[in-house]
Amino acid sequence: MNQRQVRFLMDLLSYLVLTTGAVVILIPWVWMLSTALKDNNQVFQIPPVWIPHPFVWNNFWDSMTQPGLPFGLFLSNSVIITVAATVGSLLSSSIVAFAFSRINWTGRNVLFFIVLATMMIPSEITIVPRFIMFKMLGWNDTFLPLIVPAFLGSPFYIFILRQFMLTISMEYDLAAKLDGCNTWSILWKIILPQCVPVFMTVSIFSIQAHWNDFMSPLIYLSSTSNFTATLGLSMFNGEYSTNWTLLMAASIIVMLPILILFAAAQKYFIQGIVTTGLK
Repeated sequence: MNQRQVRFLMDLLSYLVLTTGAVVILIPWVWMLSTALKDNNQVFQIPPVWIPHPFVWNNFWDSMTQPGLPFGLFLSNSVIITVAATVGSLLSSSIVAFAFSRINWTGRNVLFFIVLATMMIPSEITIVPRFIMFKMLGWNDTFLPLIVPAFLGSPFYIFILRQFMLTISMEYDLAAKLDGCNTWSILWKIILPQCVPVFMTVSIFSIQAHWNDFMSPLIYLSSTSNFTATLGLSMFNGEYSTNWTLLMAASIIVMLPILILFAAAQKYFIQGIVTTGLK
């Protein structure tokens, strides 16, 4: 067996392993789509029905128009929170990352280590003090507890942005200073325009985190009119029964924006991940 045949067999084995893994991962997604297109009589049928007959497309519309369950409003609330929090994360984290990567000042590395160390603090530890703080501020049952913390920076996003900024040559900064640019001008006109790939990476992480967040809205939101899409999904679970077809249809609707975003920004996402650790 020559080298070409060995390489062919290795590639074939790799594709078989990847294909098997992809099929295993896709089975729950296929079952969710199948359930979303069934009527209630087929959900628990034995043997399981993988291909519904007939396809009940009205489940998607019915999931959005349930009496007492304004799912369209829940989706709009999620959009508002996700967009605002993502903008806040990009603004705050990029400024902090710029200070850690492009400016030399005493104690920079020590403080950066402390920032990274905060990622080891379990989020469960801060639930009670944060709730008490937001309650004292009168922010409970508003979107503010879900948006304002994003404007204070995220250690993980700061780390990703800093690592990417370190790959940009310092000669840009020196040339800009010779042309009369100050620190803010260097940030906004020189560094940030080159950070588009890592911005897309951070944006996808932030959007996914805030869009799929269930615990924080559950803690801070009490009015149905302020519920997010993730809380809205839980309302399909009744006290004695669950409407699985409508729940799966609504879950697909909630999932679609993230899938579309990742498909559209996949090139920038992968580029941002690859180039982040080069320095």
